Amino acid sequence: MAKKFNIKKGDQVMIIAGDDKGKTGEVLKVLPKKDAVIVAGCKIARKAVKPSEENKEGGFINKEMPIHISNVKKVEG
Repeated sequence: MAKKFNIKKGDQVMIIAGDDKGKTGEVLKVLPKKDAVIVAGCKIARKAVKPSEENKEGGFINKEMPIHISNVKKVEG
């Protein structure tokens, strides 16, 4: 049976626990298998990237990482 969440892609949420506590942002993606969401501008990690066709030099990129659904709450507005 598929899990149902009150939070959907495009909703405004506030982080209520963790390093980014108090920040708000838009949900970019919901990951039901991991019980997690990806929020724009929150929980940023620097990831190493190998050189490829699109990125000739490689290096580092900043990427949003998943946050557990219990650590966010929906904000009206």
